Amino acid sequence: MTMQKPIGELVIDFLLFLEIGKNRSERTLSNYRHYLKRFTDFSGTKKKPRDINQKLIQDFRVLLHRQDPPLSIKTQNYHLCALRSFLKYLHKNDIESLSAEKVDLPKLPERTVEFLLPEETQQLFENMPRENLLSARNFAICETLYSTGLRVSELCSLNRENVNLKTQQFSVRGKGNKMRIVFLTDRAKDAIENYFEKRTDNLTPVFISHAKKSTEQIDGEARRLSRTVVETVVRNAALQAGIVKKVTPHTLRHSFATTLLQNGADIRAVQMMLGHSTIATTQIYTHITDRNLQEIHQKFHK
Repeated sequence: MTMQKPIGELVIDFLLFLEIGKNRSERTLSNYRHYLKRFTDFSGTKKKPRDINQKLIQDFRVLLHRQDPPLSIKTQNYHLCALRSFLKYLHKNDIESLSAEKVDLPKLPERTVEFLLPEETQQLFENMPRENLLSARNFAICETLYSTGLRVSELCSLNRENVNLKTQQFSVRGKGNKMRIVFLTDRAKDAIENYFEKRTDNLTPVFISHAKKSTEQIDGEARRLSRTVVETVVRNAALQAGIVKKVTPHTLRHSFATTLLQNGADIRAVQMMLGHSTIATTQIYTHITDRNLQEIHQKFHK
C-alpha cells in the first residue's frame, strides 16, 4: 500500500492547483479554502484520503445541517461541491479515496428570481437625482447594472479604458475568467458621460469613492468602489423611490434578463449576455413568460 499525504497537505496542493492550474479568482479560492477547512477541521488534517468514506461524509453532512446559526441548503451544497471537486482532484492524480460521485447533494428548493417590474424600474430611475458628482455616480451605477446585466464584482472592476462609450459595448471578464461582450443603452451611456464630465481626476476605475478630495495623488485602486458600497447605493435608491421589495445589484441583473425575455429576446442570446456557462442556469428566468402564455391563451382560446 503506497504512502499517502495527509488530507490537510493535499488540500493545500488542491488550492494551489486551482490558483495556478485553473486560474481561479481569489474569491473562489477563499470560498474553497473556507469550505474545505470546515471539512478538515471535522475529519482531522492528519487523516489520509483513503479514510474518507461514506460514513465520514454522512457525519459531515449532519454537522453542516446542525450548525448554529443554521446553514441554508444552498450553503451546505457549496461545502459538498467543494469536497467533490477535491475528490475529483485526488482521483485525477491517482490518489486512492472515495469517488466524488458518491457524494450526493441535497435537493434545492426551486429557485425564485426577484426582479423589478417595468413600472418599478421607471420609478427607480425617475426618483434618482443626478445633478452633483455623487448623485451622478450613483445614477450611472444603477443605469450600468440595468443596461448590461453585470454582476456587482464585474462592475466594481471596470476601468475607464475598457468602457467604449462611442460603440456602447465592451468586454468584461466574468466568472471562470470568461470574457463576454456587454452593451450600454443610450441612457446608460449618457449617465456615465455625465458622471465623467463631473470628475476632475484621471484615475483608472470607472466608479470611485468621493469621500475624500479627488486628487490624482490618491491611488486609484484605493478609491475603487467596493461591492458593499455599490449594494448600499442600489438599496438606498430603491428605498428613496418607495420600492418596498428588497433591491440589490443582482435584482437589477435579474431585471435586465427578464426585460430582454419579455420583449422577445432569444434565451441563448440572454445566456451569452449574462455570461452563464450553461443554458440551464438562464432557464430560471423562463418563469416570466407565464404571463405571456396567459395572454396568448386568453387571445386564442375562445
